[in-house]
Order: sequence, then structure tokens, then C-alpha cells
Amino acid sequence: MSIQGNIHSVESFGTLDGPGLRYVVFLQGCSLRCRYCHNPDTWNMKGGTLQSVDEVVDDILSYKNFIKNGGVTLSGGEPLRQPAFSLELINRLKQAGIHTALDTAGSVPLEISKPVLDAVDMVLLDIKSLDDKLCFSLTGMGNANTLATLSYLQNINKRVWLRHVLVPSWTLEEKKLEDLASFLSSFSCIEQVELLPYHRMGQYKWEQLHLAYSLSDVKEPTREELTMARSIFEKQGLSVLMTSYKEEQSRNKAG
Repeated sequence: MSIQGNIHSVESFGTLDGPGLRYVVFLQGCSLRCRYCHNPDTWNMKGGTLQSVDEVVDDILSYKNFIKNGGVTLSGGEPLRQPAFSLELINRLKQAGIHTALDTAGSVPLEISKPVLDAVDMVLLDIKSLDDKLCFSLTGMGNANTLATLSYLQNINKRVWLRHVLVPSWTLEEKKLEDLASFLSSFSCIEQVELLPYHRMGQYKWEQLHLAYSLSDVKEPTREELTMARSIFEKQGLSVLMTSYKEEQSRNKAG
């Protein structure tokens, strides 16, 4: 019998988590407690539905004709919290000729994540903040594992799409963005930087779980702030994708 994993949900026709049309598997479990998380219901490792790799692959293969120019993305939560399941699923999909991507915050130590990073076709890596103290305040964990993950991906020449959430008064500050853009510009593995405007569309989930949402007074970024952020990264020669509020709403509903 194949390995089992805890699955939060799936999105069979995803357009936001990697190239092309994709089947997205959202796994349970996350070590981070991001203040702006729009899926806090994925934090618990024991939530969701227990499924085997065989069951997940069988469902994915039923969509193979639709995702042939895209692939499958493992997301969460943090899929690297279930490394054995993620690795077997990736290997099975690659055997079936399906492109694979991993959506991760890189918060898991490399000694655990390396086999998965080696196997997957590309990584969507979310850097919360280059400032370790700010990262800890935002997520409850520093950024050492994330930066080590990015360095490893550079060393193995893995295809990377970098993600960063723009939170006013937290990460959406000119100097912080300039430092991050300068840092990222030295990594040839990064194909594009996706800037994600902060939103409160997942706040209702915090309320349903009786959790205190600490960013309720933070306003969404203005058009001028987003233009400023984009220009900072483009000046460093980075390709920038700015996700719209409408697209983020779609992502929020899927998760």
C-alpha cells in the first residue's frame, strides 16, 4: 500500500500556482503561524482527509488531458511537513510524464527537504522577510531555513519562482524591498518574482477557528505602493508578476 498523507483540499483547474493549468494538492500541516495566513485551517497536521498516494494519483490522472501543458503543484499548509508523502507523489507523477511544482516557505530544515527539492521540477518559494527578526514577528519562525533552501536551489540549478507578500507597515517599505530585491538579483535560479498584495479575505477563517487576527487594522496596499514595489524589483533586472486582488480571491477560495 502506498504512503498516506493528510490532504486539506484540491483544486483541479488552478492557474496561480505554477506554469499552465494545474492540479493543486493542498496538504495539511505548517510550522509557521503567519499573521496574514488565509488558510489557518491547514496548520493542524491531523486535519483534512487521509489519502494514499495511489488515490491522489488516480484522481490526478483523470485530469491528465486538461493539465498536459501545466502539471501538478503541491501546496499547503507546508507540503514539506509531509516529506515522504510529497516525495512519493512527485516521483509517481514524474513517471506518468506530469510536470511537478512545490509551493513552500522553505521552513523545513534541508536535511529533511533535500530529497523532495531534488526530485521536483520547480519550486515556488515564499520568502516572508529578509529581516530575520521581522520574519519571526510575522510568522513565529526566523528565515534561516528559507534562505538555506534558496541557496541549495541555486546550487542544484533548480527552477524557482520567488513569492513575497506585501504587507503595509511590515514588508511593504521601500528600504526593505530594496534590500530584498538586491539580495535576490544574485540568484540565477530565480525566473520571476511574484509580489502578492496583502488582503484580509481569509480573516473569517480565523474567526471560525476562534483565533485572534492581529492585522485587522492593516489596510490593503494602494496602487501607488504596488507600483513602487514593482519598480524596485524591476530595477534589479528581476521579472515581476503582480497578482491582482481578484486572483488572490480565487486562490483564497480554492484553499
